[in-house]
Amino acid sequence: MFGRKKKSTLLSEHEAETQGAEQPRLAPRSPSEALKPTLAPPPPPRLRRRRGGMLSLFSGLLTLFVALALAGVFGFTMLEREVTAKGPLQNDKVVLIPRNTGTGEIARILKEEGVIDQPFLFETYALLNRQRGQLKAGEFQFKAGASIEEAIDTLVQGKAILHAITVPEGLTSDQIVARLYENEILSGDIAETPREGTLLPDTYKFERGTTRQQIVNTMQAAQRQALNQIWQRRSADLPIKSPQELVILASIVEKETGRADERTRVAGVFINRLMKRMKLQSDPTIVYGLVGGKGTLGRGIMRSEIETATPYNTYVVEGLPPGPIANPGRAALEAVANPSRTKDLYFVADGSGGHAFAETYDQHQRNVTRWRQIEKTKPTTDGENVDRVVDPEAPGQSGAVDDGLSELRGTANAMSTPGARPVGANGKAGRARGFDASEGTEKDPLKNKTFDLTNPKNVPALKQP
Repeated sequence: MFGRKKKSTLLSEHEAETQGAEQPRLAPRSPSEALKPTLAPPPPPRLRRRRGGMLSLFSGLLTLFVALALAGVFGFTMLEREVTAKGPLQNDKVVLIPRNTGTGEIARILKEEGVIDQPFLFETYALLNRQRGQLKAGEFQFKAGASIEEAIDTLVQGKAILHAITVPEGLTSDQIVARLYENEILSGDIAETPREGTLLPDTYKFERGTTRQQIVNTMQAAQRQALNQIWQRRSADLPIKSPQELVILASIVEKETGRADERTRVAGVFINRLMKRMKLQSDPTIVYGLVGGKGTLGRGIMRSEIETATPYNTYVVEGLPPGPIANPGRAALEAVANPSRTKDLYFVADGSGGHAFAETYDQHQRNVTRWRQIEKTKPTTDGENVDRVVDPEAPGQSGAVDDGLSELRGTANAMSTPGARPVGANGKAGRARGFDASEGTEKDPLKNKTFDLTNPKNVPALKQP
């Protein structure tokens, strides 16, 4: 019984200690109990709050975003290293990118040409840099070891290789068209032969793939712009009524002389003759009237041809012919718009590649005599008399061909003639330049890349229908 009672007492004390927070503590029963420390009450239980669904979702998304950002930064760093790495190309290389070619096709072409070795990486980087739609077509030169980034920059900046075609002054429209067809880099056909005098001779640069019609359009636009500018600053007292008349006379000046230092003076001679209502009597107009700009006569002009009335024969018609006889250059247009202020009415070759000018017939006769003395001291060569009036008394010439220029013999008809031109229509280096002759024959200079436009060839005579 004693043992059970003691155990009950101990349990009562333990329960009192553990439940001390809920029940007031009783006074100690003995001094020894008073000395014992009391136990601290237990902490109150923590109440757990349930998180809302949106807060949990935001936290997860933020964590995912941070992870993706870190992965993106790492990936882009690796991408940058790959696209800036040296490419497989061993030497500089020119690659043609056709028009209307997509990014994937461009990548394939560059892979085949050995410029890059990772076409997918090329596409990806072009897309990430928003350059997919900016890659240009054309003929580009890629440097040896070019990286993917450098290859893309080359295509985006559009620094395509430019080719050039030079159209000399004084060619007819038919000859310019033939020259464009001779160029193998240009493509396509020309809709129709442009009107004479509507093309501006010059050097034009273009990319591979440019069409011939585009070059024609460019030349026509350049001619319109140049003519408009020159017409606006022309001399006020010219006997020229329209821009078209300026082009006509400029084409004659272009065929008469190839020297820049005397274009304005030659233009002045024709201007003076127009103002005095004198016939121009220019040899190149006869040739154009006979062949229509298709080629050259390939021989001297006969008396019967001088007297044959064609709309372009300025030995017969008064004033200007109905249209240009060639496509004049800018310098010839400028010369006619602002000619030299002289009283010259005649000119003849002086033996130096230029002309001697005269105001009166007597002065002109002395110049002619001087030239004939020079002519007798030099041999006649092939092509010497192409497209010009021939002097039958000149060395090596046959009397069967008459020159039709009376001033050579001092007859009364000489007063209407601007000048004897034994050297040809333009007096260039003692030779006629001609028209770059004989299209369609084996001697066609447009097919002979070594042909010098300033040295005409002796070609078969044109057969008249």
